[in-house]
Amino acid sequence: MSAAARDPRPLTGEPLALDLLNTRWNEEGAGRDLFDRPDGLAVWLAANGLDAAHPASPEALGHLRRAREALAVAVATSPEEGAPLVDAVLAHGRVRLRLTARGPAEEPEFADPAWGPAWLAARNYLDLLAKAPDRIRVCAHDSCVLRFFDTSRNGTRRWCSMAACGNRAKASRHYARSKDA
Repeated sequence: MSAAARDPRPLTGEPLALDLLNTRWNEEGAGRDLFDRPDGLAVWLAANGLDAAHPASPEALGHLRRAREALAVAVATSPEEGAPLVDAVLAHGRVRLRLTARGPAEEPEFADPAWGPAWLAARNYLDLLAKAPDRIRVCAHDSCVLRFFDTSRNGTRRWCSMAACGNRAKASRHYARSKDA
């Protein structure tokens, strides 16, 4: 990824499904969408290590937007409500089971390779649901829309980032206390 293609998002490195949702965020009171930038898809693919196998194309971008909407419904409401939308994305790929020298392996296959990144994100959501559905969280800051997978030991993480949203919340509470005093 070149310096010109820097990832502007405030939170990266989440599991693929949540990272896809985090391509939309709020910045200084305005909504931002990574996919509105001309290089946004390439930035997202590179950030997730998908750029070598999945080239940026208008078709892939359309499929990722569709997957993002499906995941947004499933995460915001319930897996049951989002199931038809997520299943519609998953219908464009499958997993081939193989035996390799290292043991059993799963290999995704797509009838249309442009569906690859969208399918992988939807599949990752299923993995997160199987692992710990209660650990899929939205940031507790009232103006933040970012999602994260809580990997904290006791499962009490509240902020997408302690340095950003957590710090803003602490500063706001401090200001309120000092104003009252």
